[in-house]
Amino acid sequence: MSDGPPAPIPVLLYHAVMDDPPAWIAEFTVTPRDFATHLDAVLASGRTPVTISALTGRGTTGGRPLPPRPVVLTFDDGFADLPGPTAEALAVRSLPATAYLTTGAITPGLTSLLPPAPMMTLAQAPALERYGMEVGAHTVTHPPLDTLRPADLHRELREAKRALEDTLGHEIAHLAYPHGYNSRAVRRAAARAGYASAVAVRHAHSSERDETYRVSRLIVRRTHTAADVASWMAGGAADGERARTAPFPDSPRTLGWRLYRRARARIHGPEFAG
Repeated sequence: MSDGPPAPIPVLLYHAVMDDPPAWIAEFTVTPRDFATHLDAVLASGRTPVTISALTGRGTTGGRPLPPRPVVLTFDDGFADLPGPTAEALAVRSLPATAYLTTGAITPGLTSLLPPAPMMTLAQAPALERYGMEVGAHTVTHPPLDTLRPADLHRELREAKRALEDTLGHEIAHLAYPHGYNSRAVRRAAARAGYASAVAVRHAHSSERDETYRVSRLIVRRTHTAADVASWMAGGAADGERARTAPFPDSPRTLGWRLYRRARARIHGPEFAG
């Protein structure tokens, strides 16, 4: 491994892809037309799209090294577009991706902290795999995991994993932290629950030196253009903001925000932090 700075690996975080999203998720929604231009920018970059499994060494590469310039596309929550036009747009371009599903939001009879929105159903999860997507867990109710008591944390991690495994008939090895919130204790709990990797947010490039249980992602907003995506593919800036490259320690501001949220959770219970 080189002693120089690690090469940036963009791991893009998408949510909904739709024209008329609910207000609460609109900031993190892209239109189908813009999404298509993003995917074409990824293809034009010359990077090789891989799944989180491949990035973290649990994929079909059999332990072989990553391609020289990988990129990962990820999708959180499980919005209604995912097993339809979004998966189709990926499949027609032969682009692999990883989808992290919030089981309480997509299972009839269950609930989550996510506000109302058009969502896929748990029964549609096999369709994602038929399109070539990898499926991971995004907890049951989408709470900030670093504010939970140990028993509640364990339940969120285990029950989401079990529901997806029962539906798909195979191991679910990958996790996304709701809101990206995690801590050393949460990362240890994810490993104990049987996950082989976990992604955060951090709005930063990942790298081959990144932490397996805190993989950094670049969050895609509605204002991001194909030019922004192309800049990320080149390791550069988007909207004039240059992304850092992981690994790097949490900032004092992040640590302070975590303490505040924990104190608030003791009074109000788990809250959606959108």
